[in-house]
Amino acid sequence: MRSRVRDVPSVRRNRMPSVLLKFVMAVSGAIMLLFLLMHMIGNLKIFVGADELNAYAAWLRTLLEPAVPYEGVLWFVRVGLVVAIAAHIWSAALLTLRARRARPVKYAVRNKVPGSYAARTMRWGGVIIVLFLIYHLLDLTTGTLNPNGKHLEVYQNVGADFTPGRWYVTLFYTLAVVAVGFHVRHGLWSALQTLGWSNGAREKTLKVISTGFAVILTVGFLAVPFAVTFGLA
Repeated sequence: MRSRVRDVPSVRRNRMPSVLLKFVMAVSGAIMLLFLLMHMIGNLKIFVGADELNAYAAWLRTLLEPAVPYEGVLWFVRVGLVVAIAAHIWSAALLTLRARRARPVKYAVRNKVPGSYAARTMRWGGVIIVLFLIYHLLDLTTGTLNPNGKHLEVYQNVGADFTPGRWYVTLFYTLAVVAVGFHVRHGLWSALQTLGWSNGAREKTLKVISTGFAVILTVGFLAVPFAVTFGLA
């Protein structure tokens, strides 16, 4: 009996603290937000013209040459992004499981807890984002699902992807980007709280910043497919 009593605290000590998991979520989320911002800025080069957008895609692959191999920096970013996504999903899954275990018995009468729409849809939003990420890689990265699908012809690939006849692709892209917007808004706000930057005096300002950043990303990413579909780019 004494050995069993001693085993319980040791298990609890070995378990990663929830506050550390939240910190992992915040940092990995910040890495993904930085990538999204830079990716959005690069996408908007489509409005400058085919030569600019295709040259930008080629430039990304020759960064720091000859110190690093061709596409070396790009692969470093890709691997870092995969690690950040995996860490984000892992920490989110563990926190969700712990929350469920803390309340194993559901209430007979369940009162709705006030909260934002984004907070209540983070789970299915995350699923949509993961599915879209897989499709997006097969579409515009490998070119497997793209009607044009030629290497370094980014402008032509995007143009072929969002033609009016492929409205379903534009619709799926829109749904995924809106899900990203909700996810970013709630995730950024939660990260600011986790990192200790939120208090009573700054709460309203930080919420405005989170919402504004999410709106900018959403509009920036949707500008490209809509412009192609309606003949503006």
